[in-house]
Amino acid sequence: MLNPKNVRIAAQPIIWSNDDFHDLGGDTPLERCLSEMREAGYAGTELGHKFPKDPVKLKPLLQPYGLQLVSGWHSTYLAARPFAAERSGFIEHLAFLKAMGSPVVIVAECSYRTYNDPSRKLAWEFSPDEPFSSEEWKNITTGLEEFAKIAEDSDMKLVYHHHMGTGIQSLRQTDRLMEHTRRVLLVGDTGHLAFAGEDPLAVFKKYQSRIGHVHLKNVRPAVVTKARTEKWSFDKAVREGVFTVPGDGGIDYKPIFEVLERADYAGWMVVEAEQDPKKAPPLEYAKRARAYIKATAGV
Repeated sequence: MLNPKNVRIAAQPIIWSNDDFHDLGGDTPLERCLSEMREAGYAGTELGHKFPKDPVKLKPLLQPYGLQLVSGWHSTYLAARPFAAERSGFIEHLAFLKAMGSPVVIVAECSYRTYNDPSRKLAWEFSPDEPFSSEEWKNITTGLEEFAKIAEDSDMKLVYHHHMGTGIQSLRQTDRLMEHTRRVLLVGDTGHLAFAGEDPLAVFKKYQSRIGHVHLKNVRPAVVTKARTEKWSFDKAVREGVFTVPGDGGIDYKPIFEVLERADYAGWMVVEAEQDPKKAPPLEYAKRARAYIKATAGV
């Protein structure tokens, strides 16, 4: 069992209101998201697109629900844009999270991403460099290393989110990122690993010393198979229910939690699942996940 003194459980507001496809949960008030999050037993939240990015406004919004802002996603475009502009945008985002007391900053390289475009099919196989050239890979890894150093200087951790529909979605691509960085830590996202055809348990074992943040997302294996066979877009896969929460779906989390326990993992584990809230009532699924984690991980 994980140590409840070291590990806390948060929820991602994407369960209630999707950040990429705003029609999914677009009519859900932020206050409902926060109140149901707390009702389901979560202690923290990540940043959602409906949250004000101003500490003066966000702190009093979260306070009545007893929720801490754990982190927030930041898209980098190090392969395609000038580094100076990327650095400026990262520092601004980092300062916001620091002011909110967040311990980690999540980044993902989004140059040439396809996941936000309903017309683009997911790419399942890449050559070693695709979609990035060798020079672009160098810009990504050196840029992220500098961002990680900036985060460390603010007593924060930079964690990288491998993500379907980006140039770093498979284990091979994640390995390349990890091999060419030192300070960069990893978001262990079980759902994105499984959707990419990887074994989440094997990846957690391989990178247990570099996992700095955890996303607990499950998949429905039959939908994954259909998405791969029929070459769906990320949008279609989400709408067809490829993702779900722990306690539902095909991933066995008990051995993953055991790896984290042996590694003395300390930090947040965040429940998330991009689903259509009309098909998957958010409060019901949030409660299901919370009960499962309590029973399986002890936290």
